[in-house]
Amino acid sequence: MEARAKALLDAWDTGGVIAARGLATPFPLAEGYEIAARIGTARRARGERIAGRKIGFTNRTIWPHYGVDGPIWGWIWDTTLHDIPPGGAIPVPVQALPRIEPEIAFHFRAAPRAGMSLAEIAGCIDWLCHGIEIVTSPYPDWRFTAADSMAAQGLHAAFWCGPRVALADIDMAALADFTLTLETEGECHVGQAGDVLGGPLEALRFLLTEIARMPGAPAIAPGELVTTGTLTDARPIAPGQRWRTRLEGIALPGLDVTFH
Repeated sequence: MEARAKALLDAWDTGGVIAARGLATPFPLAEGYEIAARIGTARRARGERIAGRKIGFTNRTIWPHYGVDGPIWGWIWDTTLHDIPPGGAIPVPVQALPRIEPEIAFHFRAAPRAGMSLAEIAGCIDWLCHGIEIVTSPYPDWRFTAADSMAAQGLHAAFWCGPRVALADIDMAALADFTLTLETEGECHVGQAGDVLGGPLEALRFLLTEIARMPGAPAIAPGELVTTGTLTDARPIAPGQRWRTRLEGIALPGLDVTFH
């Protein structure tokens, strides 16, 4: 597993691609978590700090397309978490086969615990934002198993935060019942909040129990940001593309970004 962890981290650092091991020789999700844990140890050893968590494959409508049957999670680092700058210019990352995912993220002021109700989880959150995760696949053609995707750090390359909004200013019912449109020239994709495990807060409840499956993973701490999964299918990005989002049914602003 150590050799596999090193190969996947090298691919992440350089934008390289490697064969998805699970397509030829299936392996359990628990082993994917173990590989990701080793990569996390290596990244902390070189000075990176954990800034939060990302939850992947929470959108049940895309499971058949990727051949998965449930969510995964991975780390967000201080080196991969950013604010969308004025003007919306975002660099395309070095990582292979990057794609855009429009998401909702929550910032924790207090530590949540497994077994909490949605209201109790919400009580630990001070603000949320609509942002963009850039995901990446070190595996050719975006073909892999769920265990492969977990081993590859949850496919996370970067998260770009939009404007912060106090959770107290958001209608809790709206969090499970809004619509998001993602569009660029020649493309328009629509997603529903309920597709994300019933709503972004439900995705948080999943994460609180799932963290225990990664060896040595600490509980969510105050100050962490957690992204809750894409509201549409992930779409390939390239320099020069302009992408916009529009949300209906919730008091969160849309985004307008251009990749360079």
